[in-house]
Amino acid sequence: MTTALDGSAAVTTLRTTAAIRERAQHLLQRARSGGSPWFLVDDDALGRASAEVAELTRTRYPTLAVPYHSRWRHFEAGGVDRRAELTTRTTDMGSAAWARSMIDLAVVSVLLDAGAGADWQYTESATGLRLTRSEGLGVASWHAFCGGLFSSDADDPLRVDAAALHRLDVDSLAAAFQVGAGNPLVGLGGRVQLLRRLGRVLATRPEIFGSHGRPGGLFDTVAGPTVAAHDLLVTLLNTLSAVWLTGNAIGGQPLGDCWRHRAVGGHGLSHGWMPFHKLSQWLTYSLLEPFEWAGVAVTDLDALTGLPEYRNGGLLLDTGVLRLRDPALADRNWRVDDEFVVEWRALTVALLDELAPLVRKDLAAPRLPLACVLEGGTWATGRALAARLRDSRPPLSIVSDGTVF
Repeated sequence: MTTALDGSAAVTTLRTTAAIRERAQHLLQRARSGGSPWFLVDDDALGRASAEVAELTRTRYPTLAVPYHSRWRHFEAGGVDRRAELTTRTTDMGSAAWARSMIDLAVVSVLLDAGAGADWQYTESATGLRLTRSEGLGVASWHAFCGGLFSSDADDPLRVDAAALHRLDVDSLAAAFQVGAGNPLVGLGGRVQLLRRLGRVLATRPEIFGSHGRPGGLFDTVAGPTVAAHDLLVTLLNTLSAVWLTGNAIGGQPLGDCWRHRAVGGHGLSHGWMPFHKLSQWLTYSLLEPFEWAGVAVTDLDALTGLPEYRNGGLLLDTGVLRLRDPALADRNWRVDDEFVVEWRALTVALLDELAPLVRKDLAAPRLPLACVLEGGTWATGRALAARLRDSRPPLSIVSDGTVF
């Protein structure tokens, strides 16, 4: 007979990057030994993949002053320093208030950041830039935030609060993101549901998110002279896991981005679950800078994992590190809960851990954090290869509601 305590222990385990890495590594070793029904691993190709990543990193960042892989890079799309422009509107803010506002922005923007589809674009009125994919989503969410879409107080537009998220609807988000019949955005309804669920969660945790239910309350909850990156991630998972739409749960406790795989072990009720927490980790990466700007040192960055999404996963397929046993598998549409997709994502996490030190060696930058290897980096190389090989399409077709991929 299982108990609530058993369920809580399993959930606690699945909310750690140690569990992600251990289980991903198990699936990688299984694939290396020929046990995967879908994937083959070519270890000799890791060196070629590293060379591709290192070359593009040097091209993008010749001095190797590589910033973190985070939402803030998308806010800089087109070489526009939008943060500097926003600073002119907030000169009367103290550093803590500024941090809360930027955390608000990062949280809502990251939750809106999943695959946009190949047919959507955003035109920035001030610059005339036409942006697509993650950059377009980032800049669109930036302007929606600056315009007060996520604030219930017209006199304080530069915030996100529960009341505004409660009333958010598809039409208002569609207008902010310029969505129409000729400009469709994948998963628009799912994104609205996600933000409305965020509003409900924020409202139920005033001890963390304050009386108005603001994500920026995280600054007061976890900030000290230092904060460990993994502690920040766990705080996000413990407070925001009810936001996710997946329905995955143990004993009524939501798991979020965790999926079943028959070859995954584990103790107790965590057996058979492969955790990823991709958006939560993407959010953690995206909160590093707001905390640092406010004078909080974030430590142990490499406790976080690489992000298991289609650019990093595509890099591994396109460089031949991973190969499909049957090429016809690439012609199918897959769901995020299919074991094939779960395994692809797990192999991506494990192989990024092996690729990162090779990239550091190629760059002669032994201390480059994984967050910078991703930015320099693996994600950008995956995107470049997709553009070169498939007109920017991912190597596999994943049917998603816009909240995982």
